[in-house]
Amino acid sequence: MFLALMLPLVEAMLNVALFSLIGIVLFSLAFFIMGKVTPFSIRKEIEEDQNVALAVVIASVVVGIAMIVVAAMSG
Repeated sequence: MFLALMLPLVEAMLNVALFSLIGIVLFSLAFFIMGKVTPFSIRKEIEEDQNVALAVVIASVVVGIAMIVVAAMSG
């Protein structure tokens, strides 16, 4: 009886963990690709030169990937 009640919760927790892992991998991949495509150092531009426009572009990529992961989780 108790196990039957806990099964959906365990399944939901596994789904959240799986999609979180997929989201982190996709974010890392997108950031890696952006770093290879750009002819300059993204980290230097944002941290040292305080390039706000580049920070906005990186943030939009993060939000876009998050929206994809949420849509995949929703079904």
